[in-house]
Amino acid sequence: MGQSTFPTPSAGASYSSQPPANASSVLLDGSLVNSVSYSTTLTGTGSSWGLYANGAGSTTFTLTGITGSPFTVTPGSTIYTPAITGSTSVSVATIFTGTPSTFTASTMPSASTWHSVTFGNGYFVAVQGSGTTAGAYSTDGTTWTASTMPSSSQWYGVTYGNGYFVAVANGTTAGAYSTNGTTWTASTLPSSSFWYSVAYGNGYFVAVQGSGTTAGAYSTNGTTWTASTMPSGGSTAGWQGVGYGNGYFVAVAYTTTAGAYSTNGSTWTASSMPSGSGWSSVTYGLVGTTPTYVAVQSSGTTAGAYSTNGTSWTASTMPNSSSYYGVAYGNGYFVAVATTTTASAYSSNGTTWTAMTMPSSDNWYNVTYGNGKFVAVAQNATSNSAYFAQTLLPVAYGIYNGPTATH
Repeated sequence: MGQSTFPTPSAGASYSSQPPANASSVLLDGSLVNSVSYSTTLTGTGSSWGLYANGAGSTTFTLTGITGSPFTVTPGSTIYTPAITGSTSVSVATIFTGTPSTFTASTMPSASTWHSVTFGNGYFVAVQGSGTTAGAYSTDGTTWTASTMPSSSQWYGVTYGNGYFVAVANGTTAGAYSTNGTTWTASTLPSSSFWYSVAYGNGYFVAVQGSGTTAGAYSTNGTTWTASTMPSGGSTAGWQGVGYGNGYFVAVAYTTTAGAYSTNGSTWTASSMPSGSGWSSVTYGLVGTTPTYVAVQSSGTTAGAYSTNGTSWTASTMPNSSSYYGVAYGNGYFVAVATTTTASAYSSNGTTWTAMTMPSSDNWYNVTYGNGKFVAVAQNATSNSAYFAQTLLPVAYGIYNGPTATH
């Protein structure tokens, strides 16, 4: 066996994780104890890579450009990649554990109408509907710092993608973008209307609005926007939520059963939600290996819906009849939050939901996931935000060249 190499991850001492006996060489060997991930570049030699995990925990190997990734390796096991030739970026990330249950209160920099929150580039970023600062950022979702938006508009939506945070506002053409969530630059939406939600995927930022004849917009950079036409409802549909996953943007409407999907945010196709109105938010996640879109509504007896393709929807029943306004996916769970109540809910499949508790009966409007935490923000509340932190498991990992058997 070739000589082992021991790069130093961002936390903890590296050590051998016991490669298979006939591994031709050790490409990467290390540990993650307090940090979340470690990234490097590896060079393959035309053979399979063996991925081995050892210790208390499990790890996900995300190998870009390789069929079958990401790979999940449980402790004491080895799995194998397809043959790899040339340089490949690899990111080793620990898996967070813990079922969402009771959220813990945290405090935003002002008691205002916080509407939306997102995660990207190591930061949670939130925007609000009033106030002179109108923005906030946090590295942990618990301690927040105020930021100043480029105008005092009613900021309703924020997302992250391709190195930028992008926000949209209600009742105006105002938009904004930022590389860090702290310093913002103004941008202009194609019409002055009720821009409620924005999402990123497939190289596009896509926004939807609650009125107007076009009702949509898309941008390749978050700075210059082009109007798009939604497929149904016109100025009455009230498009309030948009999300991205598995190659599709999916939008839901507040005043009708209208839904829509698009690959690029410019050309949309109509779909139909399963019941009622008040659809307010939509997200995407994987249930096992099955792509799953989940939407929630603020009225109706079912209040939830799921779809494997973003076009055909099936109703689901939430654990209470609250007004659900926000839903997010992270680490195997969908989490939904509601207004004027402590009620919230989680689901591992988007179909069967379990009740959980927020720290106060406030207008919980939006929720996101990042770095092992679900973080929610509220309108007109005293604490304004809350979080649920999952447990980070330590792991020792190895990537080996050409093993065919373990010890």
